[in-house]
Amino acid sequence: MIETDKRIPSIVLAVPNDDVDLSDLDDLFNGIEEEEIPVSISPIEQGNIVSNAYQAALSSKLSVGLAFDATQVVLHYKNLAEQEPLFTVKRGNPTIMRMMGTNAARLVKGTPFKLGEGSEFK
Repeated sequence: MIETDKRIPSIVLAVPNDDVDLSDLDDLFNGIEEEEIPVSISPIEQGNIVSNAYQAALSSKLSVGLAFDATQVVLHYKNLAEQEPLFTVKRGNPTIMRMMGTNAARLVKGTPFKLGEGSEFK
């Protein structure tokens, strides 16, 4: 569920504009929701996807940010170097997208990441 109350701490998903279609990110949102962490949407356009994810993490009260483009999704944490995101995965695989959402929420909770065997997570 996307949080609209800016006072509630949440993972921030950077979007290029307010009108972007997020329907193909349902698996990502479901992974976050399963871990019971709020997620909010924020228009952030810093240039590249990694910078957008980093800016999202800086703007998140939970210090976790996500960004996406046509081919990939990036998970960033505010204490990492800007050009060194935690995870970058290709879009398209529902299982991987759900796992990315789960791992974003687990980063907030401080619980072990879900790393599927043979997955894209490294």
